[in-house]
Amino acid sequence: MKKTLRIFFKLIAVFLAFIVLYILSAYTLSKITIDQEPNTKPEVEIFILTNGVHTDIVMPTKSTQIDWSKYVSFQNTKAADSTYTYIAMGWGDKGFYLETPEWSDLKASVAFKAATGLSTTAIHATYYKRMKIGDDCRSIMISEEQYRRLILYITESFQKDDLGNFLPIKTDANYSKTDAFYEANGSYSIINTCNSWANGALKASGQKCCFWTPMDSGIFSKYK
Repeated sequence: MKKTLRIFFKLIAVFLAFIVLYILSAYTLSKITIDQEPNTKPEVEIFILTNGVHTDIVMPTKSTQIDWSKYVSFQNTKAADSTYTYIAMGWGDKGFYLETPEWSDLKASVAFKAATGLSTTAIHATYYKRMKIGDDCRSIMISEEQYRRLILYITESFQKDDLGNFLPIKTDANYSKTDAFYEANGSYSIINTCNSWANGALKASGQKCCFWTPMDSGIFSKYK
């Protein structure tokens, strides 16, 4: 019995130590700033957008480099409205996206899979007609070459069929009339979160970002 208790308390101590180390790492590494590439030409306007927890990358629906609506069809949204001029992309745990509309709906099995990287992932794409700058939305000017890298980063996050088409997820768990979900590559975990993905998008396109962050606050602290 005593041996069992010792093992139990050791496991609790290891778990608590991991939590403390995780929090300290998240705080410390998110404070380390990777600066924007020098001599950046302000040719394309993108945005970072947060709902208070999750960061999206927002881009023009159509540009000289890509027409996102050819890959993320308006017809896959309930509105099916082709007049929307911006598209927001976010990557995350598929279970969280589709099974957890509210925190009160969170299941232990979904949380465990998400934390440990055992579940699949999805891209959440949302169309907007306009962007409103504020504490939850920041504008970033990047060059066309940097935008090319951002496009590559995002398109490589999508699963594709043999013809290169993105794979929409058929679901009624949409958040609005202008969004849709797509199958994604990669595994979500407490190390590789939705905000880590967004931070990686900024890093890939040569923009100011964190060394690493699992939180949206780390990203937005660079754009006050």
